[in-house]
Parts: sequence; structure tokens; C-alpha cells
Amino acid sequence: MIRKAESRDIESLAILMGELGYPTSPDEMEKRMERINNQGNYLTLVCEKDKEIIGMIGMMHCFRYEKTDSYVRIVAYVVDGRFRGRGIGKELLNEAEEWAHQNDAVMVTLNSGNRSERDLAHQFYINQGFEASATGFYKKLS
Repeated sequence: MIRKAESRDIESLAILMGELGYPTSPDEMEKRMERINNQGNYLTLVCEKDKEIIGMIGMMHCFRYEKTDSYVRIVAYVVDGRFRGRGIGKELLNEAEEWAHQNDAVMVTLNSGNRSERDLAHQFYINQGFEASATGFYKKLS
């Protein structure tokens, strides 16, 4: 079952962030979710099976400077490693696309690290119709 994330999911979301490569405590996750939930343009969905959270997708509805249309950016997306390959990721992406349609967005985007452990994820995204068409640059501020 896919549903909107709730406060009772904080610990599970923290665990999933760790699986994504970003170790997170439940306290940190609670603070993050509080800020995210206070924004009207974010949506966090979870996939629950037998009362266990086994996947999540976090999205934001974005507007552009260079075009009039909008898009949905997936900012967090992970399925518990024990449950990969069962269609859960595809279901979560379908929900992202549906939310994009509901918001009259014309595109769904996501970023994924250029690390070898992300190769299978990259192939999954391509198989789902995404194009690898951009290069990202980051600058950490002190």
C-alpha cells in the first residue's frame, strides 16, 4: 500500500535514508520532515507492507524561470534492499507521475550520484523512461 508519510514513519524513513547512503538518526529525520511538511510544494509517500515501511519517495513541485510549465523533482527515493526487484520502485514512480499530472507538471526529474554502486539504479531509471541528460555541479559552502 502506498500512502502519504506520517509522523509514525519517522524511524523507518531514517533507516531508509541510511540505505540510500545518508545515515540519519530518527531525531534528524523528524526535524527534516517537520521542515518539509511545512512547505506546500512537497509530498512524501511511503510503501507499507505488513505494517513495515519498505520504500519511500519524496518530491517537490517546482517552477521554472526559463519556461512557463512546471515539473516535479524527486529528491529522495529508495526501496529497502530486501524488497527490490518486486515492482515497488515502479509503483512509487507511478505515484510521482500521477502527482505531477495532478499539478499540471510536464516532467519528472531526479538526480542520482555518479558512483558505481548506483549503476543498477541508473539502469532502472532508464528502463522507466528517464533520460540521462544533465550534468550536476555542487559547491559546498563553509
